[in-house]
Order: sequence, then C-alpha cells, then structure tokens
Amino acid sequence: MNLRPDSKVLIQGLCEYMSATHVAQMKAYGTNLVAGVDAGSGGQELLYGLPVFDLVEEVIEQFGVIDTTIICVHPYQVLDAALEAIASGIRQLIIISPGVPPLDMVQLLRKAEATETLVVGPNSPGIIVPGRILLGTQPSEFYTPGSVGILSRSTTLTYEVARELTKAGLGQSISVSIGSDAVVGSSFIQWLQILDEDETTQVIVLVGQPGGGREEAAARYITEVIDKPVVAYIAGTKAPPVKHWRQTGTLAAVVGRDPDFGTAKSKLAAFSEIRVPVADRPSQIPELVKKALK
Repeated sequence: MNLRPDSKVLIQGLCEYMSATHVAQMKAYGTNLVAGVDAGSGGQELLYGLPVFDLVEEVIEQFGVIDTTIICVHPYQVLDAALEAIASGIRQLIIISPGVPPLDMVQLLRKAEATETLVVGPNSPGIIVPGRILLGTQPSEFYTPGSVGILSRSTTLTYEVARELTKAGLGQSISVSIGSDAVVGSSFIQWLQILDEDETTQVIVLVGQPGGGREEAAARYITEVIDKPVVAYIAGTKAPPVKHWRQTGTLAAVVGRDPDFGTAKSKLAAFSEIRVPVADRPSQIPELVKKALK
C-alpha cells in the first residue's frame, strides 16, 4: 500500500461526485495529482493545470507508474474504468461513485484478488492520512495528524467522528471509509489488519451501521487477532428495523437466519460480547478513545 505524499494519483471521470472543489482541495493538501481521464475530453486542461487524457495508458506513457486512481464515473461505467486501471498496472482503486451494480463489483473483486489490487468503495469518500495525503472527497479541515485510526462504513459520519476527535485534541493516523454499497471492495477485516500493523496507529475507531454482517465479522476478528484497543460506534440504533416481506425473491435471504441479523441490535451485541466499548453518540467517542489510550 502506497500512501506517501509523492505517490502519483489519477482521477478517472469528472462528474457530480468529484467537483473542481474536491480537485482543488486535494491539490492544496499536497496530493500528487498528475492527470484526469475522461473519454472524449482528451487534450483539455482542468483547473489548476490538471491535464485530461482519453485513456489511462496515455497517462502511464507520459507520467510513468500511477499508484492510485480515484474513480468517479457513472456507476454503470465503474467496472470498465476499474478494469482499465488494473490493466495499466494501478494497484490502488478508490471508487467514489455510489450504486455500482453488485454483479459488476463481484467481477471487479475477482480481478482485484487475482492482481493483488486494493479496492476501496464504491460509495466512499476515500482515504486521508492527515498531514500527508488526501485521496477522495473527505473534508481535510476536520483532520489533524495523530494516532487514532478511523475505519468506517459511513460517508459523512467518517469525518464527523474525525471532527469530534480533533476538537478533543486527538489527532488521526489514517481515516478510511470502506463504502456503504451492498458489495464493496476492501473489508473491515482487511483494514483492521492494516491499522493493527501500522506503527502510527495506537487505537482504532470502527464506525458501523445496520445492514449485512460486516460488523459482526469484524468483532470476531478483533477478539481473535487484533492487539490494539478498539472503540466502536453503531449508527441507526433508533431506526426502525427493516421489514422482510417473505416473498419468493427474499426467501433465500431470511430462511434460517436470526431475526436480528443485520440490525443495529445484532452489531451492538457482537461488540458487547467481546467487551469493545461502544459510544452512544459520536461526541462520546473521544472520551472512550482517551480511556483506551490509558
């Protein structure tokens, strides 16, 4: 994984998910943005002197190896854009676009696994290593360098937690949103391992939400593998439970499952069982982090 300030970064697609403001913010933060790719727009120039090419391979020819691409094309074009990046040797993909078709993601993840490519997202604001590099749309003003790693499924909650930590004088080592689409690339488990091995990170904040079993799997992994202290927050604890209609199309999803599967209640129980402290609200996270650091 290459998250150094000098690593070369490409943007594929420029749509409503990635505005000129986001490009300017990354440039101002010191991110080494070298070019954009937007088929049919090659030869143009974006604000702040970012050249635009038609193909990823054209960027490689001019700038050499690209470490990371930020993909923000139409959801139905994400698979093609990602496969083009992988074919060009790019091994870190951050997908900002939401609503990527699940079968497209399954195909992409098979290719990513075969090529040892890290995929973050879709429906993710990306990654920030405070004081070093910004990859995506996270608001950098909420962050400050420190030792708290933030790992989240949410988008806006990711940087809300960062803001609460910064207000309390607790800086962050890295913040990543794995994305909140039905099928995403890298998992809680992968990033827990990365943060556990990261020398800068001393405590991990995990932000979950209802849906699926990712938090429960993370809880099992924490108790078996992770050595560093973990603090959790589960959004949506007051939200009404999802109603299953038990129709033919949903039978496979409900037969044999615990009725609480995927609910906030199930996730809270998983962390409670392994004695990971869970905040009732984001503003309580800094207090729990300080206790964990002691």
